[in-house]
Amino acid sequence: MGEVRSPAELTELFREQGLRVTPQRQCIFRLLEGNDRHPTAEWVYQQARSQMPTMSLKTVYQTLNDLAAMGEIQALDVGTGSARFDPNVGHHHHLVCDRCGGTQDVEVDASALKLGRRQRRDFTVTSAEIVFRGVCRTCSQASNETDMEDEAYA
Repeated sequence: MGEVRSPAELTELFREQGLRVTPQRQCIFRLLEGNDRHPTAEWVYQQARSQMPTMSLKTVYQTLNDLAAMGEIQALDVGTGSARFDPNVGHHHHLVCDRCGGTQDVEVDASALKLGRRQRRDFTVTSAEIVFRGVCRTCSQASNETDMEDEAYA
């Protein structure tokens, strides 16, 4: 799986593209490095503001969208209400928690999946993305704890 480039590499890439490199953008680059949480822009904004109170949400969105346009991150819409940004630009699929919206990468062998004859005739597939929906371990455990508390008061 590919990871986002280092902050130094992203800084150089922005300069090569003629884009301004600001302390705010470098802060965002650092937040993305090694991040496998598929953060929303709002999460990045909150984290960045704790380090740089002058950070604007517009700067966060612009930087993330610039990185996505360069192919350095993927902008994902996995139905959680907010776009998520994935530093892994390699081909992969996702697990999405229906409760907390948490998103994880997952490798899947989808080679056996085939379209029906009519769809193959009428449509040329160039790529496919699979999103598995369910409940993550953290939410499941929290639900089980709530159920046990409810039973104790019954």
